[in-house]
Amino acid sequence: MPALLEPAGRIGRDLRRPECVLVAADGTVFVSDARGGVTRIDAMDRCTHLPCPGGVTNGVAQRRDGTLILAGIDSGTVHVLRPDGSSMPLIDRFDGEPLGAVNFAYCDPRGDLWLTVSTRTVPRSCAIDAPIPDGYVLSLRADGPRLMAEGLCFANELRIDPAMRWAYLAESARGRVVRMAIGADGTLGPAMPFGPDPLFANAIVDGLAWDVEGGLWVTEVTRNALYRIAPDGIAQCLYEDPDASLLDFPASIAFGGPDRRTLYVGSIRMDHVLRFRSPVAGAPMWHHRRDGRR
Repeated sequence: MPALLEPAGRIGRDLRRPECVLVAADGTVFVSDARGGVTRIDAMDRCTHLPCPGGVTNGVAQRRDGTLILAGIDSGTVHVLRPDGSSMPLIDRFDGEPLGAVNFAYCDPRGDLWLTVSTRTVPRSCAIDAPIPDGYVLSLRADGPRLMAEGLCFANELRIDPAMRWAYLAESARGRVVRMAIGADGTLGPAMPFGPDPLFANAIVDGLAWDVEGGLWVTEVTRNALYRIAPDGIAQCLYEDPDASLLDFPASIAFGGPDRRTLYVGSIRMDHVLRFRSPVAGAPMWHHRRDGRR
């Protein structure tokens, strides 16, 4: 079990709602931006805003060719932002209806794109204050979007395990992580709790990340906490800051650095990204692979 964490500095400055953190293969850090698009943070800590339509960016995913997929939570749209700075809309409706509060974009180990929609309730905060089971998950494939799961209470970040056996989801309004078995035909089974249900009383979970030992790291926003759920479902609090003295509203988590032991934590409220040093390496993201396989 990893030892307790201590903050190890920060990167970025004057960031605008860096809710989601993504680390590219070359170590570049991308964070979501309230102005639309993302901010790129290079190795010299230089910040560059890369604009894109779609309003406030929430979730960020990356394809192997460097293309970014941006989830616009206010606009209910998903956009593609190419390395050359050009962009295009990807999806804004499903089954003839607006998507709703599209929260997160994720590319699985095969390169397929997944989207989570937290809620169709307006304002979306109502679906956090009292659980409303209108969140859902889509998979975007060559033949179009496919509904993968529904009836979720504020669907948030999603991760697929490396073996492509389970999809794990932060169900924020129920304060828990759930997992759904991936069938041979790619469909998802029923949502089942993974780890404590809830993480603790009145918890709100948000970001997820894998480590190489199969541990699932989870951010929790009411105590400004970082947890790790072991493969056997046992959860351990590795850091918490109830007074928000250093960490305020941790919304995402990503491993990076040459040894993948640098932990980056994004936030809705901070204007920078906080770093930690992890005793265990993060699992490599699929977009870091260079073997050309899907």
